[in-house]
Amino acid sequence: MRDTRRTRVVLLVLLTVALALIALSYTDGNNSALRGARSVGSTVFGGAEHAAKSVNDVVHSSGGSSSQVASLEQQILQLRAELSAARLSKADYTELRKMLLLAGAGQYRIVAASVMAVGLGYQQTVTLNVGSADGVKPQETVINGEGLVGYVTSVSATTSTVLLASDGSAVVGVAAAPSGQLGWVTGPGKVVGSTGLMHLEMLNSAAVLKPGDGLVTAASVNDKPYVPGVPVGIVTKLIVTNGSLTAAALVRPYVDFSALDVVGVVIVPPAHNPRFAALPPLPHPGPTVTVTVTAKPGTHRSGGTPTPTPSH
Repeated sequence: MRDTRRTRVVLLVLLTVALALIALSYTDGNNSALRGARSVGSTVFGGAEHAAKSVNDVVHSSGGSSSQVASLEQQILQLRAELSAARLSKADYTELRKMLLLAGAGQYRIVAASVMAVGLGYQQTVTLNVGSADGVKPQETVINGEGLVGYVTSVSATTSTVLLASDGSAVVGVAAAPSGQLGWVTGPGKVVGSTGLMHLEMLNSAAVLKPGDGLVTAASVNDKPYVPGVPVGIVTKLIVTNGSLTAAALVRPYVDFSALDVVGVVIVPPAHNPRFAALPPLPHPGPTVTVTVTAKPGTHRSGGTPTPTPSH
């Protein structure tokens, strides 16, 4: 993360150079350009971004030589890039802190990573900048500061590929809070006009759901590909399908899969199931929304749904 003090020093030097060049072209103390320069000087301590904008205004109003203007504009562009990088680093720090808090609540040992690239194929995948050299292995859970991101499908020495939980082929076993009833969610996949909501099916016909219920990952065999207790999403709408014996619902994932940056690979699972310890506070319950789906003629839904297993 860039030192903000260093950024301000760079900005101050840039402002000094800009004002000096402008002063060489104007000797009239009442000149509007010099008045603008004095205005710029007064904004140095009022925020780096505002000051950079003020310098830019002065450059274009000074009427100086084209080479001077071009030089100053180039310096301003470089300064803006540095300020943007500083803001990005601050955002990364915030995300890292949230992720460490979640990992601490779930007792996960993680390796922090950054998303390098997004897969362009049919599946929804991302590439991380960590691999086997960092202790990452296939079938390990990936999280961020909000919850479940996906799991590692392949690893090289320095990179790893992650199948996102939002992919249409992803199946995640979940437990509903606070009842602990089990079910599974499937990702919406790449569907035109998709709302981005996951689909939840419960295993027990007696399970009761309501909007606002939080979901976490249920235990997988040997904690692969999903360790238990990772926040997955929150129930938003109940679905009633004629002929179905089990509850179903639409789920809004906690993670924004379109804005992934800092993530963590869980390289050591928790010693004990954290259950709902990592769930964010439950929101105030809203009105129950139910969607009724009529099964097509000739089809039949029963409660004998086999336990899902994630695709590999």
